[in-house]
Amino acid sequence: MPTPEPAAVATELRTAMGKLSRRVKHEDRIPHGQVSVLGTLDRDGAMTTSDLAADQRVRPQSMARAVGLLMEQGLVVRRAHPTDGRKTLVELSPAGRTALDAERGRRAGWLAQVIESELTGEERDVLARSAALMERLAAR
Repeated sequence: MPTPEPAAVATELRTAMGKLSRRVKHEDRIPHGQVSVLGTLDRDGAMTTSDLAADQRVRPQSMARAVGLLMEQGLVVRRAHPTDGRKTLVELSPAGRTALDAERGRRAGWLAQVIESELTGEERDVLARSAALMERLAAR
């Protein structure tokens, strides 16, 4: 079997990953934009609203609204910046961590169930090896 062209593999992989990502997001109970902010705070720690906006590639005003909604739900809290009294930091609240863990659990649970029911043992092995390769590509 001839080795596929990298451009063709890239196109197929991007399309498949996009479809899978969109399908997994259907399991979310919190809107995607809010889950993304919660995930960033979990991975990177407390941040200013401006830093969150830059990370998420949205306008600071849009992020301020998103943070306000998350605060109303008790998912994030604000605290004083330790070195700049003019700034405040946004961080996950305990309820935010619980909600984020639940979202991640739903996503992973759905995907694990589908992997178990749809793939053979050999296909699961190939998928496991492929995940490591995708991780390596993402690190570039």
